[in-house]
Amino acid sequence: MKLYKKEGNILQILSFPNETAEKGDYLLVEDADAGKALIAQVIDMQFASIPGVLEELLRSLPDGGELIQGEDFDPLEIAPHITYIQDASLLVCKIRATIEGETLTPSSSWLPSRSQSTIKKLPIPTLLKLAKVDGKLPILMGSTKDASPLTIDASSLDGRLNIITGKKETGKSHLSKLLMLNLIGYGATVVVFDLNGEYHSLGMTSDGKRNTYYDKIHVLTPAQNFKVALKQLNLQVLLGILIHALHLPGTSAREFRRIWQSLKERDMLTLHELGEAIRNWHCNQHVRDALFSRYHALVNSGFFTDETGGTTLLEECLFKAKEHGGAIIINLRNTSTIDRQIVVEYVLGKLVELLTSWKLKAAFLFAEEAHLYLRETYWDDIVTRMRHFGIFTTFITNQPDTIRENIYRQADNIFLFNFTNEHDLEVVSRAARVDAETVKSIARDLPPHYCLTLGKVVKDFPMVVKVKTLDVKTMGETRLFFKNAD
Repeated sequence: MKLYKKEGNILQILSFPNETAEKGDYLLVEDADAGKALIAQVIDMQFASIPGVLEELLRSLPDGGELIQGEDFDPLEIAPHITYIQDASLLVCKIRATIEGETLTPSSSWLPSRSQSTIKKLPIPTLLKLAKVDGKLPILMGSTKDASPLTIDASSLDGRLNIITGKKETGKSHLSKLLMLNLIGYGATVVVFDLNGEYHSLGMTSDGKRNTYYDKIHVLTPAQNFKVALKQLNLQVLLGILIHALHLPGTSAREFRRIWQSLKERDMLTLHELGEAIRNWHCNQHVRDALFSRYHALVNSGFFTDETGGTTLLEECLFKAKEHGGAIIINLRNTSTIDRQIVVEYVLGKLVELLTSWKLKAAFLFAEEAHLYLRETYWDDIVTRMRHFGIFTTFITNQPDTIRENIYRQADNIFLFNFTNEHDLEVVSRAARVDAETVKSIARDLPPHYCLTLGKVVKDFPMVVKVKTLDVKTMGETRLFFKNAD
């Protein structure tokens, strides 16, 4: 390989037919005299377009498309050289860092010697060692293109905002399960909004036996084993549901606060008494109508009850998970949109309440298809305000345009699966921790279950990794009509 051109942080390297390099590979451009080396990643490959090659190609074509009869006459024996030049390729590389001695800096300001520099492939294990992508809490994500393992540190997900995105059936949920199980293995508390009911069997192996996570997976299904008694409810949490999920106007919310306090003073916080209090409360008719419509939404959800004995409380599961690590799976399958918003609002409100009072240290929140149950503007709140309380979010979606641009700007880690749609690639490329060219060029060619890992988990060295398989009952398969047709 030979260095051809450098423009900004883009290197163009001439690669000959006997040298193999692919998109995503890392190259080391070493200038021994300068005592420095550039680490560059191949983001695109083209045929070397040099003057004469096109002309030679045209000359080598048979006249009029017909085969020319006779023997080739090549007295100077230049044909092999021309073929060699025709098959040469140009590697477009992005400079990721400069290495000087044992120090790695994200600089690309110096120019290596074109004639004296040596270029060779940089093995991924060597790069990981140089970049110090390791830690005390390893999570094996899978294998890189040269079959070496890629291990990230669980602490690089701590306090971070993560996005897992890609088109359908590329392995997003699989990766989120891998991260989640490893986190609870290290004693973390994880809350999952499970939209499709595919996380509740993670305590079982693929052949139906209990695995090491069995006692750490707690599944809460709203209106079944997950109900809330009004007496156990904090007014602020309920007001959050009424205002954010059910869009109760401010005036009506003030009246509701008075009704609630009146019932609480008389120890009459039941659904029946709440309905009666709204009916008999002295207030504007519009306010009463607004309160009644929200009251019926609460009752019809089946999520609220007056019985305190038989209800499974979120706190109990969270405190159990706090001791040895565990995941609380909020099973939102078969739940209507409004009920889903009520439950999500309750869980978030409860988490904030427990974190604010330091009853919980921190929690990792995995939100599948969050745009289906959270208001668009509410995402900002989760990412900014709730992060300070100790809620660290991972969004999983196949619709990257549903995530606001400012969320991408704040994302610390992005796990990107295949996208072929230009619009989707354009949206993801707005992330602050990676350049648009890398996203657009590499993500488009990723095979299923291969993930482009970006951000702090790989110290800003984008890595392509094949996500390893899991021996758990994943339940994420699509139901098929013609499944047994083969």
